Amino acid sequence: MTREPELIVGLDVGTTKVCAVVGEVTNEGVDIIGVGSHPSYGLKRGIVVNIENTVQSIKSAVQEAEHMAGCEIRTVFAGIAGGHIKGISGHGMITLRNREVTKRDIERVIESASALLIPVDREILHVIPQEFIVDGQGGIKDPVGIYGVKLEAKVHIVTGQVTAAQNLVKCIHRAGMDVADIVLEQLASNEAVLTPDEREIGVVLIDCGGGTTDIAIFAGGSIRCTENLTLGGDHVDRDIALGLSTSLAEAKRLKEKYGCAMVDLVPPDEKIEVTSVGGRRPRVISRRELAMIIEPRMEEIFSLVRREIVKSGYDRLVPAGAVITGGTVIMEGTVELAEKVLGMPVRLGMPSQVGGLSDIIANPIYSTGVGLVLYGMRYKGDKKIRIRDENIFKKVFDSMKNWFREFF
Repeated sequence: MTREPELIVGLDVGTTKVCAVVGEVTNEGVDIIGVGSHPSYGLKRGIVVNIENTVQSIKSAVQEAEHMAGCEIRTVFAGIAGGHIKGISGHGMITLRNREVTKRDIERVIESASALLIPVDREILHVIPQEFIVDGQGGIKDPVGIYGVKLEAKVHIVTGQVTAAQNLVKCIHRAGMDVADIVLEQLASNEAVLTPDEREIGVVLIDCGGGTTDIAIFAGGSIRCTENLTLGGDHVDRDIALGLSTSLAEAKRLKEKYGCAMVDLVPPDEKIEVTSVGGRRPRVISRRELAMIIEPRMEEIFSLVRREIVKSGYDRLVPAGAVITGGTVIMEGTVELAEKVLGMPVRLGMPSQVGGLSDIIANPIYSTGVGLVLYGMRYKGDKKIRIRDENIFKKVFDSMKNWFREFF
């Protein structure tokens, strides 16, 4: 009897695009067997503002992925981002009474670290252990089996707006699918683009999408800080549309085809054609003129990222530098500009560690989608988040506790 293949689906519902990625679990890891992408019309700054448009965008992307993979998608791991996402640090402690640390103790100390006063309109998305401390000895990643009297845990807690997640889940359900888990997008992207060495010695992940720029700082193998900026590629599009008196669609096309984030990298004699609005004749302009519009906005984005890194206190603790990913960073000159503004080495992050359609997904726009698939491999439970649940996030937290059991 032939065993039915195990499939994991990542659904990246972004401000400018919806991306569905289908992965098949193999003995070696995961093979990407289907990809679907469709423009997103129902979100603003990562938050659903039009249910019907979002549902249609999700359906279109999923149908494309289903057709390519030859399967029916029933359950997805969904990414979440936006300015409503907030990261805070937590610290918990329990007594052991001079015995070995057990897996149940880890659960208890993490629950203790998560017992914060969260506003009624927010709930916990993720509780991520940073380190454990046994009788004052820190830097422990897995304390199971260690004798001690007192166990402490330092964790990073990610909270989100309840209504933002409810609306996202509602859209996915109305598109005909269940949600296995809601995952912070930079936590997902990290799975696809960072190496274990980078996470260990210290690195900044910058995921620059259409409506938001998501930041995550890793050190000691764990996430230390998360931030979200409500600035992204659609701001660049608007600047181009205003600066060149053209439509947003034409501005996006010019950015993707001719865009450069540093004026100095553009030959002075290179010309491009711009389609005008209102039926006027197309105009020919210097490509440097386009770059002169793009560079200030990209410089602003990376300057704000730099400010957040400094504010976190980790600016001198990320020797691996920064990894930039997302659709907005594909432009020529983005790495060079990021290095100049951030003052650290920067590389372009593209999805790796997967087989199958690796040539198709070797693009920063698929980092979150592929990362969601890889994240899904960590948790393969059968719980699904349903919109009628009284508390969506309780389901998420329960799934995180299951993940802890498997991890330790």
